Amino acid sequence: MPIGLIALALGGFGIGLTEFVIMGLLPDVAADFQVSEASAGWLISGYALAVVVGALLLTAAVTRFERKPVLAVLMVVFAAGNLVSATAPDYWTMMVGRIIAALSHGAFFGIGAVVAASMVAPTKKAGAIAIMFTGLTAANVLGVPFGTMLGQAAGWRSTFWAITGIGVLALAGILALVPKTGPGQAASSAPDGSPVVDPVQSSGGLPGGLRGELRAFRSGQVWLSILVTILGYGGMFGAFTYIAFTLTEVTGFAAGTVPWLLILFGVGLFIGNTAGGKAADKNVDRTLVVVLSALVVVLVAFALVSANQPLTIGAMVLLGGFGFATVPGLQMRVMKYASNAPTLASGANIGAFNVGNALGAWLGGVTITAGLGYTSPIWAGAGITVLGLGVMLFAAAKAKRNGATPVTTEVPPDSGAPAPAGSLDPELQRS
Repeated sequence: MPIGLIALALGGFGIGLTEFVIMGLLPDVAADFQVSEASAGWLISGYALAVVVGALLLTAAVTRFERKPVLAVLMVVFAAGNLVSATAPDYWTMMVGRIIAALSHGAFFGIGAVVAASMVAPTKKAGAIAIMFTGLTAANVLGVPFGTMLGQAAGWRSTFWAITGIGVLALAGILALVPKTGPGQAASSAPDGSPVVDPVQSSGGLPGGLRGELRAFRSGQVWLSILVTILGYGGMFGAFTYIAFTLTEVTGFAAGTVPWLLILFGVGLFIGNTAGGKAADKNVDRTLVVVLSALVVVLVAFALVSANQPLTIGAMVLLGGFGFATVPGLQMRVMKYASNAPTLASGANIGAFNVGNALGAWLGGVTITAGLGYTSPIWAGAGITVLGLGVMLFAAAKAKRNGATPVTTEVPPDSGAPAPAGSLDPELQRS
């Protein structure tokens, strides 16, 4: 395993911690700034919206630059945003800090996924992406509970100081361990672990920049993949958003046990992320169809057994496992069909994850407001996931029928460069 993946995972850990740990600190933040809990909640919503903006606009703005320096700058922005949050004298300064940190989120994961996949052999790309996203799962398993405990013991600002420190460590790791590549280059690793630049993509015949990246969106499969991300991940997150209410009001757990139950959910995330990455390396479409089908079954079962404590614990672990098993495959599928212009498409898919978050949370809130009870977000999540499964089945069937080819950047006839590597993949050739 290239050691640079560890640096990317550490960056993912810090970013995941920033996104989720504030949920456990909202009462303290609201009391400190003397705002309502609803107003404090906008620190979460504002972050999510800024992630979508950054995933699209910031990624588009940096496609012409070398990826390693871009990742380093994004980590500087992330650390600076958390520093602003840690020292914020008032609510609106805190909001600015959250937005600054969030702008780096989508671009970091989008570009980082491309870099991670390019550091390994073609048969291990989804696994490499999964390793990077392991940082995100670790943030849920360990970071959020312990970050919340730190904030409760030493003040909520201490948590953001700690996250700032993690950002600095991740920056050092990226500078020292991630191989240098250009905007159109793909770094890989030789058997001894040393970086190797693909001569096809470093030949200079493949024009990079924003125009080249936008070509990826001519692919219908890219758009279908993004839609599957929104619906498939949105269904899981919609159920998860209100899970504390389900556990206390329906299952009957004490409020103090919820953080420990969420650790079990996080264990499921970790296992699912790893297993999903390995499976997607063998067959992306088949993995997504199987995992989304299983996720629908788990969500329905969770809603039906939510009054039973032992069965609910099992359902939570499975929800985390199958919910996050989709992530490497969803990210890999977009990059697969974007081919030689994957950076912006990868960033757009990170934005799609957050659109799914917002969709699932909104629909779950609508069902609760309508008086359908605290299991209704789970049923709503199952419905959204069914739609995602339907889109995935359609996309897979269309790809198999047409032999869908990834979008490639044209090489000028007189450039002397060989044909793009993606266009030689027999699995993707048109029949």
